[in-house]
Amino acid sequence: MAEEVRETVKGDGYAVGHVDGMGEGPGFRKVRRELDVTAFGANVIVIPEGYDAGTHFHDEQEELYLVLRGTIEIEFPDGRGFVLDAGGLARVDPSTQRHIHNPGPGEAAYFIVGAKDGYVGRDGRTPDGGGIQRPGQS
Repeated sequence: MAEEVRETVKGDGYAVGHVDGMGEGPGFRKVRRELDVTAFGANVIVIPEGYDAGTHFHDEQEELYLVLRGTIEIEFPDGRGFVLDAGGLARVDPSTQRHIHNPGPGEAAYFIVGAKDGYVGRDGRTPDGGGIQRPGQS
């Protein structure tokens, strides 16, 4: 029987956890640190309704945003802005300024993954060394 996860559990070669077990109230949930991630940055940010997270950019890391709950607005230097709700995604180049705001209603939480130097390709294998079969793949 599988265990329901609320707090971080670490095993030999893995760690599992839950955002709500990594902190309370508004602020950063240090996913990378909590789960011992070493290959990329990963955080969840929880912001209250009406909160303006300001504008920022990076020197090197590309970022991917995924809204987990609530709504965020993300605006770019070209004057375009987008409303993202649960399931909404945005990829942003390192040097591109981004401005994030929670227009409400309620709290918003979004997951951010940041990295540099690219994708390693499809390197997954089954325990017997074969390739992974995906639905609809022959």
